[in-house]
Amino acid sequence: MEIRRVTQVEAVNAAGHLFDTAPGREATERFLTDERHHLLIAYVDDVPAGMVTGVEMTHPDKGTEMFLYELGVDESFRGRGVGRALVSALADLSRERGCYGVWTITDEENAAALAAYRRAGGVPEAGQVVLTWAFDQL
Repeated sequence: MEIRRVTQVEAVNAAGHLFDTAPGREATERFLTDERHHLLIAYVDDVPAGMVTGVEMTHPDKGTEMFLYELGVDESFRGRGVGRALVSALADLSRERGCYGVWTITDEENAAALAAYRRAGGVPEAGQVVLTWAFDQL
């Protein structure tokens, strides 16, 4: 397995099956041109097997941390450590970029994601609540 940091729209499109829905060109270009946004793709024999995205977030009194935005592993590659390797690679990149930590959110029932996060060193944060605001898309 080889993990590459992706900066080209074509590479994102070639790995489009790893995302929840097909990546849009404008959103992909916007994501890739921001130096605080990171996309890592794991390749097995040059086939995109999994991806992880991270976004650096900075706050005046806390510094910079990495938000693990999304992790996706192709069904045919699950159970082989691809997810754990991607999360570990994002954590390594976070350290290199001076982040003080990494955090993410997932569904309680998402056993595969929870296992990958825990195997990569993630620890559940007790007593946390997630609130969301949804806006209509025009």
